[in-house]
Amino acid sequence: MRANWRKTGRPSNAHLAEPLTALRIFLLWAAGLGAAAQFSKISVFFPLVESLYASAGAATGFLLTVISLTGALIGLTAGLLSTRIGLRPLLVWALVLGGLLSVVQASLPSFPMMLALRLVEGLSHLAIVVAAPTLILQVSPIAWRGAAMTLWGTFFGVAFAGTALLGTPIVEAFGIGSIFSVHGIWMLVLAAALHFALAEVETRRAQEPISGLGDLVRQHISIYVSPSVAAPALGWLFYTFTFVAALTVLPSYIDAADRLFALTAMPLASIIVSLTLGVLALRFMTAVNLTIGGFCLAILVVGLIGLQGVTAWLAILLLGTLGLVQGASFAAIGELVESQTDRANASGALAQMGNVGNLLGTPVFLFAGSSGGLYAVACIMVAAYCAGMAAHIWCGSRRGGLRA
Repeated sequence: MRANWRKTGRPSNAHLAEPLTALRIFLLWAAGLGAAAQFSKISVFFPLVESLYASAGAATGFLLTVISLTGALIGLTAGLLSTRIGLRPLLVWALVLGGLLSVVQASLPSFPMMLALRLVEGLSHLAIVVAAPTLILQVSPIAWRGAAMTLWGTFFGVAFAGTALLGTPIVEAFGIGSIFSVHGIWMLVLAAALHFALAEVETRRAQEPISGLGDLVRQHISIYVSPSVAAPALGWLFYTFTFVAALTVLPSYIDAADRLFALTAMPLASIIVSLTLGVLALRFMTAVNLTIGGFCLAILVVGLIGLQGVTAWLAILLLGTLGLVQGASFAAIGELVESQTDRANASGALAQMGNVGNLLGTPVFLFAGSSGGLYAVACIMVAAYCAGMAAHIWCGSRRGGLRA
């Protein structure tokens, strides 16, 4: 019995470590769902938002993209600042900010005010997607990290599916403002839960201050030239460049009778493959090699699409192969970098490159489809996946090999 007591005379809580760790990982993942819902609450109900702000015309689209623009411009800066502020307070206050903004948005203010609120909301989103995965890596035992980061990688797809499935009846019953209220409550509840759940988690702050713009630029350069810190982000750029674009463009080439089925199953395939085959594969190979393998399989599927056209099952298979890239890219952060500061910087770089990919991908694919048809779309996809593999192979060679 005495072996189970600490020197303080109190019972040991070692038997609670694993359930507490699992709870922390789940809550951090749930925070990611809240961050992704900052997109989905607009995207899923965009026709309603568009009719609400009909006088704004095409500018209504900025209500969705302004968050990506914020991330593309200052995504890496969020990573650099996170370890100065402290990961836990940054995450909690980002959730509070996001929750309060969503509650205000529920009043459906004028278009300029809503746009301003969404711009500020981009800061909340960035802080969450930088701090939460870094904290997941910190609280997870080494044996859990691959699975935990693969789970984190599903947050975007799960949030969109959940918003459509659970949010639709809420909006139908109570109006478009209700989805903002529900989202705000979700964020505020998670802020309180994580404040207490992470109370004993040490989140050391970096000692070196950022002295000015020149120092900030130098730190950006040092991160992107690092073959370990930058590698997950460089591969992620080419994944995000095609992921949303594939969901937007490919269904238009699918037979109308199968189109709805494909639209529903494509993101689900990505999630399912990531959580099953992706987690299993990480037991036998590195996250970097799995990312490269996912890109290679995606090229083979696009080749089949180029040969016989887009079918619902080929589109689903393509998104399934990208599910391997999705989970492995986040797992690669824990595999390639050790320090909390480097992991925060890697998460910030990944957020920045992801937003750049989201911003550029869909317009490029729409232009390619309108000017060159499916063949042009397929060629751009193959080029993007080849570039993603090349980025990882190049970084791997600079580290002294892909397994380094």
